[in-house]
Amino acid sequence: MSGSIPELPIVVRDALMPSAQRLVTNRRGSTVWEVQSHRGKYAVKLGYPVEATADWPAQPWTALAPAREGAILYRLGFQDMAYGEWKHGTWNFQPWREGPDLYKLWEPCREQGSSITPQTGVALGCVEALAELHRAGWAHGDVQPAHFVVGPERTHLIDLALARGGNVPEGYDFPFRGCLVHYEAPEIARSVLATGEAEPTQEADIYALGASLLISATGWRAVEYPDDAPRSVQREAVASGQRRPVKVLGELGELIDAMLSPAPEDRPTTFEVAKALS
Repeated sequence: MSGSIPELPIVVRDALMPSAQRLVTNRRGSTVWEVQSHRGKYAVKLGYPVEATADWPAQPWTALAPAREGAILYRLGFQDMAYGEWKHGTWNFQPWREGPDLYKLWEPCREQGSSITPQTGVALGCVEALAELHRAGWAHGDVQPAHFVVGPERTHLIDLALARGGNVPEGYDFPFRGCLVHYEAPEIARSVLATGEAEPTQEADIYALGASLLISATGWRAVEYPDDAPRSVQREAVASGQRRPVKVLGELGELIDAMLSPAPEDRPTTFEVAKALS
């Protein structure tokens, strides 16, 4: 698979009968397509294993991620989706979510000399999307700005492949080994450093939401470390619990500061954050 762009599996083409398709991402272990169908517009995800290189270990779990997400979506009650296997791994398709992600939407807030402040209503929409998942008994495990799609009617929280909270078919399951370090809670970083694995929690999701709101509003990560630092060095900085001060004005800044508490028990719940914002 190295260096090539996979085609949509026959079973996906037969189900959707695409009238148009656009490659959205093609990165290590994952390809995402936007597909227009007579049934509507869909996101199609293909997973395949990542081969080892001099810089990266092999990552077989990426082949299973689309089916794992598909199984979770099914358990959450989503109907207009499907998942299965193809010759290199697994796939899923699900309704396409229209709108910019949180980081893109708040770009004007980050411009030099900008007087534009982050919209509280947008932050509330992100909290409500996460709260919906938490009420269902799940933790997302990979909360980041790119996974909040701010649509015209509501905000959608996407990419549930790493979520924990219910039964997942054993053949599609794999351990949680952390996420994008910018948004990892200190307790997650410490566990990954100590054992190579961790357990996603709703409290860690709250930390990640605070870090997502902070970087989207200001451009600054919650924890300071060199951009080119190895991932282990990044995690050690996060695990220390030391972070930058939150420079977001008003009540939103106070809430972000609380969400980024190094102690999980000190972080507010999604209900408490939503109540404060509304």
